[in-house]
Amino acid sequence: MNITVYCGSNFGDNPHFEEAAHDLGAWIARAGHTLVYGGSSVGLMGAVSRAAIEGGAPVIGVEPEFFIEAGVAQHDLTELIVVETMGERKSKMIELGDAFVALPGGVGTLEEISEIFTRVRLDMGPHECFLLNIDGFYDPLRLFLQSMVERRFFDQCDLDRCHFPRSVEELERLLATAGTRRIVRCDGPLLQKAG
Repeated sequence: MNITVYCGSNFGDNPHFEEAAHDLGAWIARAGHTLVYGGSSVGLMGAVSRAAIEGGAPVIGVEPEFFIEAGVAQHDLTELIVVETMGERKSKMIELGDAFVALPGGVGTLEEISEIFTRVRLDMGPHECFLLNIDGFYDPLRLFLQSMVERRFFDQCDLDRCHFPRSVEELERLLATAGTRRIVRCDGPLLQKAG
């Protein structure tokens, strides 16, 4: 399985974030999966990719040319796909992925996983997404999404397909059963769902 991972190019303020990135990369390798990620060597992106590489996993990086020119590309990747724009990067990472996971990160990570939320909601594939909620990092986002449900801008059946595991071990269990879970799709006009 190709696991697309979105995460910060910084480490953040909590050492557990880096530990989780390392554990996720190591698990991807142990489980025989492929890591797809943003191609950088810095921050959590560097931590997850190094762990996957060290574990022997295939690692595919997707990075805009201007980041490579800045000297932040990860070396020893199985494949580095160079694109022109951030939009192309996002599209290619979606195209390559079978499962989509967000580690902690900033607005770029939020923008990327929000695209996956939208695709889940519109049944465009994937059918689920996963936010690795280390030490409650994504609790405020989860509460905000719940408020969207309460205010009738988002459906509970869509939110139920967005998972917030609190550890790599919990994520492993969710991914292992992803194909067996009964997916409940929301009814309603596509145009209404898109908003």
